[in-house]
Amino acid sequence: MNRPFASGCRRAFTSSIFKGMLLLPFAGLFTPEARAQHKTDAPPPGSQRSTRSKILNTGADVLQNKKPIDAMSAYLNGFHFYADDMGRQVEAHHFCTHLTEDFHQCVIFDSNESNAKLIGIEYIVSERVFNSLPDDEKKLWHSHNYEVKSGELIAPRIPDVAEHALMQDLVTTYGKTWHTWQIDRDATFPLGIPQLMMGFTRDGQINTPMVENRDKRFDVSTAGQRRKRADIAERPVVNGANVWQSGTSVQLTLAEVQVKNLRR
Repeated sequence: MNRPFASGCRRAFTSSIFKGMLLLPFAGLFTPEARAQHKTDAPPPGSQRSTRSKILNTGADVLQNKKPIDAMSAYLNGFHFYADDMGRQVEAHHFCTHLTEDFHQCVIFDSNESNAKLIGIEYIVSERVFNSLPDDEKKLWHSHNYEVKSGELIAPRIPDVAEHALMQDLVTTYGKTWHTWQIDRDATFPLGIPQLMMGFTRDGQINTPMVENRDKRFDVSTAGQRRKRADIAERPVVNGANVWQSGTSVQLTLAEVQVKNLRR
């Protein structure tokens, strides 16, 4: 890579106009209507939080700093599918930090409500960084070209001019996504091992009712977003991304291994 990543840097996604837009109140982003298609209200195991737990949580919230969380400056809503099964599709709520001009990191939840379940992470890099990756590493990444141009990826509740600028920055980026909770199979517990996820690349791949459900909840139009983004310039997808298009992909499997440097 041509320049090091500044680990402590929080930057805006694009121009100074968008920086200003990010200062607008974010209360509208976290409305009850933004539930995902899965049972977000299905509670994980355990009893209701006790009064003691609530007091401790409130105290921690007041007294502790949460700089990594505070640095999350963008909220994106989109869709992923399991790298080895396009029939398993999941709505994903991303909360992202822009560490450098070339690198974003996002935590992914199944909704944007206070009881949302953490289901994964995504790293997003520029085309320049993606080009520098080894071929085996590129197999883990997907392009964002179609997600942006199709209107499938949205940044809810921010003004059109700000969202358009954000999408201009994201259209040539690449993402590596791992879901740690297979929410489509069990909404109550994160069973199993992390799974590699991918993004859609053309019309006809995504579950249309899932998109329609999302659009209704957020009062947006994916088709309308597609028209608005027609002027966003795009570049050919770099070879090595979206490896699943060949008909084979990579995915984690569980295996027993010998423990190295074991200390009993």
